[in-house]
Amino acid sequence: MERLTFRAAVRASPEELASADGRMVPDLVAPDLDVLFCGINPGLTSGATATHFAGPGNRFWKVLHLSGFTPLVLAPTDQDQLLSYGLGITNLSSRTTATAAELTKEELRSGAVLLTHKVAQLRPRYVAFLGMQSYRTAFRRPRATVGPQPEQVADAKAWLLPNPSGLQARYQLPELVDLYGALRQAVGRG
Repeated sequence: MERLTFRAAVRASPEELASADGRMVPDLVAPDLDVLFCGINPGLTSGATATHFAGPGNRFWKVLHLSGFTPLVLAPTDQDQLLSYGLGITNLSSRTTATAAELTKEELRSGAVLLTHKVAQLRPRYVAFLGMQSYRTAFRRPRATVGPQPEQVADAKAWLLPNPSGLQARYQLPELVDLYGALRQAVGRG
């Protein structure tokens, strides 16, 4: 697999990271998207830089490109370009934390309710959840597996994918690319 690097690195100082706990990162959304990617919650680097999937080990931007969603590897600072590709980003919880494990079941379940309302308003074709355990908890579907889900979110088709965080070592880059590529094909992009 080719080695890819960000065109523009996102950096945050230790002080910025320390002050990012609890900050909110705004959604990147528009009506009628092809795919609304739904993360668990922003990490500290995302909170410090107000950009999604900004952590140094996060593979989201590489996976999006290698799976065919974007023509090049975008940097987190290029995130606004996603809308032109029919893609958006939201989270189950908008609260920034050092790790997703800091979120409670109640936060995730409240996030599922808010997300359902958001999806009803925005009308994306697909909602792609990036994190199996958080999806299972938020939507009370303990046996959900990767791929298309039998239940929709509002009128959007639901798809479950592994979290692209570098901390998620179970899924290596080639497997992530294949799994995200299956969604891209379902959406009708190749």
